[in-house]
Amino acid sequence: MKIYPIVFLTIFFYSQVAAAAFISPLRSKKGMVVSANPLASDAGLQMLQKGGNAVDAAVATTFAISVVEPFSAGIGGGGFLLIHQGKTGEIKALDFRERAPIRATRNMYLDAQGKVRPGASTNGHLAVATPGTVAGLYEVHRRYGKLSWQEVVRPAIALANNGYIISPVLTPRSLQAYESRKKVILSNPAARAIFTRRGDYYQPGERLVQRDLGRTLTEVTKNPQSFYTGNIARAIATDMRKNGGLVTLEDLKSYKPIWRTPICGNFRKAKICSMPPPSSGGVHLLQILNIIGDTNLKSLGWHHPDSLHLMAEAMKIAYADRAEFLGDPDFVKVPVQELISPAYAKIRRQQINMELAQPSTEVKPGNIRAKSSSFYESPETSHLNVIDAERNAVSLTFTINTGFGAGVVAANTGILLNNEMDDFAIAPGVPNSFGLVGNEANAIAPRKTPLSSMTPTIVTENRLRMVVGTPGGSTIITQVLQIVLNVLEYNMDTGAAISAPRIHHQWLPDELRVEPFGLDVMTIQELRRRGHNIKETSTWGNANAIIVTPENILEGAADLRGEGAAKGF
Repeated sequence: MKIYPIVFLTIFFYSQVAAAAFISPLRSKKGMVVSANPLASDAGLQMLQKGGNAVDAAVATTFAISVVEPFSAGIGGGGFLLIHQGKTGEIKALDFRERAPIRATRNMYLDAQGKVRPGASTNGHLAVATPGTVAGLYEVHRRYGKLSWQEVVRPAIALANNGYIISPVLTPRSLQAYESRKKVILSNPAARAIFTRRGDYYQPGERLVQRDLGRTLTEVTKNPQSFYTGNIARAIATDMRKNGGLVTLEDLKSYKPIWRTPICGNFRKAKICSMPPPSSGGVHLLQILNIIGDTNLKSLGWHHPDSLHLMAEAMKIAYADRAEFLGDPDFVKVPVQELISPAYAKIRRQQINMELAQPSTEVKPGNIRAKSSSFYESPETSHLNVIDAERNAVSLTFTINTGFGAGVVAANTGILLNNEMDDFAIAPGVPNSFGLVGNEANAIAPRKTPLSSMTPTIVTENRLRMVVGTPGGSTIITQVLQIVLNVLEYNMDTGAAISAPRIHHQWLPDELRVEPFGLDVMTIQELRRRGHNIKETSTWGNANAIIVTPENILEGAADLRGEGAAKGF
């Protein structure tokens, strides 16, 4: 086995820091908001400055993202959040993920011959699941918010009514969303009227106004239940009925967010808490950390071939288990405790050959009784983190799935609707839009929640230490993993931890994804020698995080891969 000298690795580390243009973190004492868009972060910061708490700021930021990031997330979708209470240290998880309509059926996207109908689960009204974002935000605010509901929604209303300037620098993920979804946007009259002018998108530097969405948000401030039982609900149900969708007034009336127990485990001196099923994020984040175990990655050096090889092999194991065991816990038995147990991790660790990459065809799910299956959501998702002066914290990830969701806006509402039904396994073993497969446990069923990779995460070390998360579909879990390791193992500051180049392996396809300039030539050669199929791709993700330093200073950063911003005071 080739061992790299520590001196070389140290030189390489600092050269990589320069090449990656690591961002300097923002530091503040009282409170901080970090999100994927500066305007949304401003909305959250306003709430903190007005005396609101982390929940007020998170709700305001989420509503604002729903206006200024229409291609990634919004009130027509759903998500997950974790909340940390500063006084008690208690952490709770809220599931406000979209759910399958009551009239959904197992084979609804198959033709008479049992073959998948192309685009049926991604484009148009039939792809829409029952949205949960408004219900989730109202539930967490009702229970923990400090300011009035009207106050926290107000910034989003202003952004919708007055418009906002489209960023002069569109990120790769937003460009991809715009271009790949143009045809479906143009095919829906309501979406076309909002996002295009004479068949072309509004351009960077131009102002996008969404008055229908402004009116909807105004009604939500007066009565949040209007989205599920009132005028907004009726408008959504009518639009669905006219266009072949399945979401009905009954679906909306019956929707309720669910409080769940977070998944927590130990790594070194830290306690890591993340989202439980129906997200796979927490389970597999902890599983990979457990497989790494007490291996001293720091002594090897950052991005040493041994460290990268171990991480990649652990990722394969976790994603193989994900495809077999994960699903909606309200419908299938998910062996959570077995998957996150150190004993199970030890067994899987012993199966890793440090000299040779195991082909994915030979990596099998573990020998655990409960069996199920999964996968997956799109890179077009958004994440935000908030910490206030009392060290209450929120880590929240939400989505409408692919870029611009289903590509349809419910007429007269301005609500861009999700295509979350594609997150189900629409046929056993058939890849979804993103090349991932699933089987029985993630099959479509009425009122069932599709499996997710979203991984909002809170780290404590006897006190609040870190909040972190990211969009990025199946890469979410491995992104959060590497950011956590960058902080806890390599002692990076927030900016470096977020900016550092990443790797990703998801079992299938059998390839180790590497960001451009992420690894040097010698490291890539060594990984190839061990049998890894290296695929250099464009960058991925749009992470953000806030660290609480030992001096109780907040240190936050948003990913240079996106256009987000940390705002604090």
